[in-house]
Amino acid sequence: MWREHLARDRGARARAAEAMRAVRREWFLPADERDRADLDLPLPIGWGATNSQPTTVLDMLELLDVRPGDRVLDVGAGSGWTTGIMAHLAGPEGHVLGVEIVPELAELARRSLREAGTGGVVERAEDGVLGAPDRGPFDRILVSADAGFVPLSLADQLTEGGRMVLPAAGEMVVVDREESGFRVRRGFGWYSFVRLVTPRGEGELRG
Repeated sequence: MWREHLARDRGARARAAEAMRAVRREWFLPADERDRADLDLPLPIGWGATNSQPTTVLDMLELLDVRPGDRVLDVGAGSGWTTGIMAHLAGPEGHVLGVEIVPELAELARRSLREAGTGGVVERAEDGVLGAPDRGPFDRILVSADAGFVPLSLADQLTEGGRMVLPAAGEMVVVDREESGFRVRRGFGWYSFVRLVTPRGEGELRG
């Protein structure tokens, strides 16, 4: 069971692990999946979506390193679990906004977050818009779907000193916005995600 391994972690990984213990996965699962919450597997939540594999969530949150007071964007919020976890990490001084393209999932996520009392909000993603450009900039952006490349419009929503973690063509990528521009780092492992729907003509951040 994945929870048994969380106490062994240190640093950013330990903070993420503590938040995952506090914001319980079963709170964000359909009733008929809650008895499987301890399995280290993606679990179906309806509408072709899944609640991500816990070790994958932990890997991404370690790289993202959400700090107290951060403004965070959760792209592809799904069940709202990662939104709640990052709200725990950002604390009462922070703000976490999740966006989800499937309206039924966005409503379920809002309900789960209210009932869990974790903080964080999930909104329906605007058609033809990636992320929430009118609500940024953000200190941290987590993307839980794969466009096959790094979307430039999401990177542009980072503040200077901000960081985005996302899969791109199956590879985990870290994007840091520095004074001189964007720094793109790869080599953090290979993962499988649902497809991120991008607007026609979306630009690619190369690196």
